[in-house]
Amino acid sequence: MGGRIITMQRQARELGRLRTGWSVPGNKPGDRPRPVKSKTWVLSSHAEHYVEAAADAWGGEVERWQPQGNGAPQFRVVTKAEQIDALLPPGDPLSQYNEMWSKGGCQRRCNGETEQITRQACICLRQFGEEWYLQKKGTVCAATTRLNVMLPDMPDLGVWRAETHSFYAANEMAGTVDMVLSGTNGQGLVPVSLRIEPRTRVAGGQTKHFPVVVVEVRGITPRQALTGPLPTALALDPTGSRAVAAIEAPRPDYLALAEAALSSDDVRDVWRQAREAGHVHPKGNDDLSKSLMAIAARKDVEESVDAGRQEPEPDEDGAYPVEIVEDDAPADAWPAVAAPGSGARS
Repeated sequence: MGGRIITMQRQARELGRLRTGWSVPGNKPGDRPRPVKSKTWVLSSHAEHYVEAAADAWGGEVERWQPQGNGAPQFRVVTKAEQIDALLPPGDPLSQYNEMWSKGGCQRRCNGETEQITRQACICLRQFGEEWYLQKKGTVCAATTRLNVMLPDMPDLGVWRAETHSFYAANEMAGTVDMVLSGTNGQGLVPVSLRIEPRTRVAGGQTKHFPVVVVEVRGITPRQALTGPLPTALALDPTGSRAVAAIEAPRPDYLALAEAALSSDDVRDVWRQAREAGHVHPKGNDDLSKSLMAIAARKDVEESVDAGRQEPEPDEDGAYPVEIVEDDAPADAWPAVAAPGSGARS
């Protein structure tokens, strides 16, 4: 692999948007556009063939579409799917702020404590208290959640951005994504489903019906999702024959393989095998990695003792070979040495 600019943020290209509705002009000139909620997913993109692929997969008719504002015309399809299979990409795919927008752009962007543009304390909280989000739309910020996902069966490599302004979706999506990240540490792909779920809320004598975007882990158990990065083949095919074979296949006894190894290098190969199968953490801070490192360290000692017992023999000129002693890498640094791309062995 070639070099990289260390300080540059690497980001996948955005291919399009996943939406839960659209806007229509107001009833009178000068009125604000009226939002229209959709029970099914709406996909939009600048590339027509992306939207055509979405229509083939989830139904609907492709149409030209003009977003609000002065943006370039796009293509859109109102699909027939309430649920779409997707992948969470590596890193942290979730971004959340309380935001207020106008025709002039973003007026407020707050993390719940500090408004990022003016660097003031949260303005909505100061004006309306803890239940500020119940105020009339347009008078306070909207909880804005953006989730980047990959659609594995769509053309091209990149992400699609699902955006919701639901206060309730913001809490639930963050909880799900953060639990997944706690297990994978942001490494590897995670199969999920994005579902539009109808909800009902009764407050102040009024009943409100509204859709909420739900993120569900797809095709794997919580144990698999929380025990480290998934093998790519399993993430891409969590319910297929390859995934079933990967799930049902017995886990090798890595400790027994390590004990039977002839050298510490062979033990390191066992650790690499466990890493590729997703059974150890790449940083080597799990219990199995530590046990394998201990076995490798013991093998190193045994190899040194055996080497010390061998008496050197002179060559045909009567000279003895020079012994070269190399410092061993510390046991706790081993996984870093064995990591992909290191090009070194301890």
